[in-house]
Amino acid sequence: MSSLTKGLILLLVILGIGVGLVVWKNKVGGHTAVNFNSISQDELQTLLADVAKSDPIALKRLAEDQEEKKRQLDSLKQILAFASEAQRTGVASEKPHKQELENIAAEVVAVNYDRDLNKDKGPMPPFGFIGEDRVKQFWGEGEQPADQGWFANFKNKIGLGREDHNLGFDKFIETKLQILGESNPKMKDHQLTDDERQQARDFYAKIAIYNDEYHDKLAKGEIAPELQKKVELQMKLQQAQYLARIYSAKMAEQLKVTDEEVAKYIADHPELGIADKKAKAEEILNRAKSGEDFAKLADEFSDDPGNNGPEGKKQGGFYGNNTKGKMVPAFEEAALALEPGQVTPNLVETDYGYHIIKLEKKGPSEDPNLKGQEVYDVRHILISTGVKDPESPFGGEKPVKMYVKQKLEAEKEKAKLDEIVAKNHVTVPEDFAIPEVTDEQIQEAMKKRQQQMPNFEAPEAGEGEDGETPPNANANTGTTGKKPAPAKKGR
Repeated sequence: MSSLTKGLILLLVILGIGVGLVVWKNKVGGHTAVNFNSISQDELQTLLADVAKSDPIALKRLAEDQEEKKRQLDSLKQILAFASEAQRTGVASEKPHKQELENIAAEVVAVNYDRDLNKDKGPMPPFGFIGEDRVKQFWGEGEQPADQGWFANFKNKIGLGREDHNLGFDKFIETKLQILGESNPKMKDHQLTDDERQQARDFYAKIAIYNDEYHDKLAKGEIAPELQKKVELQMKLQQAQYLARIYSAKMAEQLKVTDEEVAKYIADHPELGIADKKAKAEEILNRAKSGEDFAKLADEFSDDPGNNGPEGKKQGGFYGNNTKGKMVPAFEEAALALEPGQVTPNLVETDYGYHIIKLEKKGPSEDPNLKGQEVYDVRHILISTGVKDPESPFGGEKPVKMYVKQKLEAEKEKAKLDEIVAKNHVTVPEDFAIPEVTDEQIQEAMKKRQQQMPNFEAPEAGEGEDGETPPNANANTGTTGKKPAPAKKGR
């Protein structure tokens, strides 16, 4: 082959690949082309019509609850505003976010095209109707279809068709792993097993097959307008949600509240009653130091819920057999600095309030289970600085510093959100018709939910696998409404 011929083939390959990239970007609606500043009336009606089919119960709730309707609209505005800000500040163009936006676009197209194409063919996992032969053809393996076009056939013959797909897959995997590592540090250095890589390779191929098929039909005018509108809207919303999550994580540092800000707020708001509570604690401390019965003082004044025994009997503020590390550091350091019989000379402050501590004894444990570990017994009085959050009338008291920090964080967050929404001129229709939901639709939706629920056999007498009591999957990790034992570590 002459050098000139080789040069022409190389030029064709370069031009072909370049054109392919342009077509790809035009097809998927790359992130630079998407306008996240608004949702049109038509787009909103498309979204509601889709919800009417997929979750009529939620749509009925939206129609009946104006507050819920407002919350959903505000949430949509905020997502769009964050996505717009990510676009405006260049975050959307950073690696790997630029690539992930293209991944999202292709996945949305493929999933919706799969559902529409195969909706009357019975149940099947996603992309289940794409056979193994088509996947092999995608990778340039086995017999190739005759109608690929001369250039595709040419690239396959010289090995570049398969190479394009392999390069695309490598970028796909690299992006997914990088995003996984950023969202979960434990997975930062995760290496795919051969099985995981093969599953990802099949998934990538099937996404690409349906994505290409959809766009080929779209170019020929063979895609229904309703499906096209649905795909474009879902693409926009899922890309917006992704960018909003990324940008909000980057912004989190700006919204942190410092200890100095918390202290200043408390000092500027005497209505929180901290000064009065401290004065009360000082008075009790002086009485304890003057020799009054500490146990009686604890039973009379302590706000510690741990001072109430199982049958409601007061405990005189007693905490016995405490190993090192059991109590919060400030409490433990003050207690162990004492000799038996001594009372702390000053109040000990923690997030829970003001503590007055009397050491009863310390030394090696006599409990055989503790194997001679150093332990100590104390009596303790807590004057709580907890406050009720007016925004949570049914919740219990919170430590004042926690309450103030959460309040200031919420105020910072709202101010930033309002600023970003205004800066990006985000608009969402507020006057729109919600499709009417019939009783038949509700009943059908409930029937589908019941059919989709897993039918597990009940385990023996409250036991899970291996005879263990199963943990509560919906365990509340927040406050329970009960005041925690203030001095115990981790409470």
